[in-house]
Amino acid sequence: VQLQASGGGLVQAGGSLKLSCAASGDTFGNDVMAWFRQAPRKEREGVSCISDGTIYYVDSVKGRFTISRDKSKTTTYLQMNNLKPEDTAVYYCAVTQRSSDFGCSLSRNWYELWGQGTLVTVSS
Repeated sequence: VQLQASGGGLVQAGGSLKLSCAASGDTFGNDVMAWFRQAPRKEREGVSCISDGTIYYVDSVKGRFTISRDKSKTTTYLQMNNLKPEDTAVYYCAVTQRSSDFGCSLSRNWYELWGQGTLVTVSS
């Protein structure tokens, strides 16, 4: 499986962006996907994850970000509204082959496969 993240860019505070993560190759079992981000000089943190029946958000994005995916589960989206300068980071998508029966997690150790990242810059 290969993951391709896109949709990053430069936006003013209060603006919106929609990130996409497209999975290609053997996508069987891609039931659990997540978005992470890494700001300069900071640890990579989980932003949101989705599995069958489970969605989580980190507290700092609740009410502003929405994760979704298409019916084939090959593309996952992250709609980001009311962006803040502190949202500036490289955003990564990730997938695990774990069964969706286990839900999803915002822990980076949960995921085996990672996309290359897309840069989001929010100006004040």
